[in-house]
Amino acid sequence: MKHHSIKILSISTVIAVLLSGCTGNEAVPSNATQTGALTGALVGSVIGYNSGSHSGTNAVVGGLIGSAVGAGIGNAVDSNNPPPQQTGGWQ
Repeated sequence: MKHHSIKILSISTVIAVLLSGCTGNEAVPSNATQTGALTGALVGSVIGYNSGSHSGTNAVVGGLIGSAVGAGIGNAVDSNNPPPQQTGGWQ
């Protein structure tokens, strides 16, 4: 049982690292929607896995719900933030 949960945790970590590369090409990414979706997916999958029968199905459903909620919260944060200012440099 412990080996199985370590396997799921390591796969989730690899997926999170790969998805975090999809944030864009700006110097300092400030996209709260993508950050919220990724964080929500990780938290939701951990909560889903630990609730009930410790099944992968619960982890997937929790990850999907967490991703949707995190993206919604991140989108609200993005819409409240002012657009970034250009500070100069090569144009």
